[in-house]
Amino acid sequence: MRDLAFTTLSAAATSVLGTPKPMAKVRLGRAIAAMWRGGSIGDVGSALAPDRPARPVRPVLLLPRDLPKRKVSREPTGRIALLHALAHIELNAIDLAWDMIARFAAADLPRAFFDDWVGVAAEESGHFALLDQRLSALGAEYGDLPAHDGLWAAAEATAHDLLARLAVVPLVLEARGLDVTPAMIARLRAVDDGPSADILDIIYRDEIGHVAVGKRWFDHAAATRGLQPVVTWQGLVRRYFKGGVKPPFNIAAREAAGFSAAFYAPLGDEYMARKAP
Repeated sequence: MRDLAFTTLSAAATSVLGTPKPMAKVRLGRAIAAMWRGGSIGDVGSALAPDRPARPVRPVLLLPRDLPKRKVSREPTGRIALLHALAHIELNAIDLAWDMIARFAAADLPRAFFDDWVGVAAEESGHFALLDQRLSALGAEYGDLPAHDGLWAAAEATAHDLLARLAVVPLVLEARGLDVTPAMIARLRAVDDGPSADILDIIYRDEIGHVAVGKRWFDHAAATRGLQPVVTWQGLVRRYFKGGVKPPFNIAAREAAGFSAAFYAPLGDEYMARKAP
């Protein structure tokens, strides 16, 4: 990493997106974050973000409905499956953060926007590294099991519009993580897998901050366009996220991120009405 030389943050971001090996992606992203914070990369610049990030040959990508379901138990198989799925989410999250930087570099945004997303990218890299290490301790590695491509499908659907991207990725997908992670932590502790639960505790705390970043910049982008945030967010989610906003919600964690129920509660009601017999 000593020979890295990037003149702009956006060019550096596209380099991360073009790196297929997960741990190489992690190391490169961390090095770029340090360079940005230290001032050796000073300008955001502009670059052409790829349609899709480079990825390793494994895991095989399936439709979500085709993935086998496994329960967390004292046997390692189910816990490995859970941690593998989370590692896949975190790898996507690394690319989503760097794509946010590269794709919207020319959008006349304050430097603080890029500071925030570099920070998010660095934390997502840390999450993947922790999960990768834990998988190894359990006798597995990332790529051993199939995964799905739903997260990047959401990125593709919102690639044309910063406001839509902010509405869907941090404020639907990452916010959903706040809802489901506490139960996963409890299941892991119930089978005495403290090391895995401790990793999820770290991820959970960091993801509150990531949702807060998304909310801050969604509000900024809406205000810049003269749009009302709640109505705008709901309209964008209805248009670009077909899975629906599923309750129950972790209201306390969402409130800690500055994301009030005025945004998502009506969409949760709509989801439940669609599912009613």
